[in-house]
Amino acid sequence: MRWRNYVIGCLVGGASLVITCNWVHAGSKTYVGSKKCAECHEQEYQKWSKYTKKSHSFEDVMKMKHDLTPEELKSCYGCHTTGYGDPTGFRDPVSTPDLKEVGCEACHGPGSAHVESNSPADIKVKITMRDCERCHNAARVGNFGFKPLVHAGAH
Repeated sequence: MRWRNYVIGCLVGGASLVITCNWVHAGSKTYVGSKKCAECHEQEYQKWSKYTKKSHSFEDVMKMKHDLTPEELKSCYGCHTTGYGDPTGFRDPVSTPDLKEVGCEACHGPGSAHVESNSPADIKVKITMRDCERCHNAARVGNFGFKPLVHAGAH
C-alpha cells in the first residue's frame, strides 16, 4: 500500500497545532517519477535521459510559454509532462518537479504498485501504437513538424 502524508492544522486554546497523519491511499496507482524507476532500471533511465527529447520535453514548452495563454500552456502539459490531469500526476514544476518531463510513467502508467511489488503485472510493459498516438498523432506531427520515433523513442 502507498502511504500519503496529510497535514492537519487547528487552533487549540489559542495555540496553533499542526498534526501530520499517514493515511492509506488504497487501491490507486500513483506517479512516482522516473528517478524512482532508475533505482531498478538504471540502463533504461540513462538511455532515456541521454538520447531522447522526452527527457527535456518541458524545456520546449517553456520556450513557447510567453506566446501562450494560460489555457494553451496547460494544453501542452498533456503531452510534455507525466500524468498531467491525474490527481497524482504533474501539476506544476515547483510542486511536482519529478514529473515535468515525459518520463517512464507517461508511457508505462503510474508506477507506485510496480515499485512496491516489483512485479511486471503492476505496470504496462507492452507499449502499443495507440499509446503513442495519444500525443504522436497526425495532427500534432503536421502542426509541429516532428517525426515520432515510435520504435526507438524511449529506451
